[in-house]
Amino acid sequence: MSSSFSRFAHHAQIIFLAFGIIALAGCGFHLRGPQALAFSTVHVSAGKNTSLGVALRRQIALSGSTTVEEDASRAETKLQILTNERSREILSLTATGKVREYELIQTIRFRLTERDGKELIPPSTLSARREYTFSDELVLGKEQEEALLYNDMEGDLVRQLMRRLAAWQRP
Repeated sequence: MSSSFSRFAHHAQIIFLAFGIIALAGCGFHLRGPQALAFSTVHVSAGKNTSLGVALRRQIALSGSTTVEEDASRAETKLQILTNERSREILSLTATGKVREYELIQTIRFRLTERDGKELIPPSTLSARREYTFSDELVLGKEQEEALLYNDMEGDLVRQLMRRLAAWQRP
């Protein structure tokens, strides 16, 4: 009796999985790839040697429609990074008053302008947050974890920024 039930349950799982795959294929689901931008050249104010500047330049190059122009006077648009701030806040303490959890926050404020200074995207803020537990005994490992979390947040913020740029359309 139990083996026939387990066979039935196994078949039901396969059928359910098949219907799920068919539903995903039928709804037009596909992974998001690079999105074209509505301008051909852009000057990026973030430094070429900063992690944010490198990531932005890479993502813009992957768009396939836009190139980064290092000379701001020759660029059709200017992506100005107004601020790029990282902070860490205490979330909780142990009974002895030591930090148990931190929240990491990274905030980017940017705007997009035309060559002549006309604003295309007004100053906008993007932020990302991550929480992590802290231990005094594992300080070196926790510093590395914090650096990895900041890198992850920066990647998320760059993708959000690229989606904002891709959503902008010329009037």
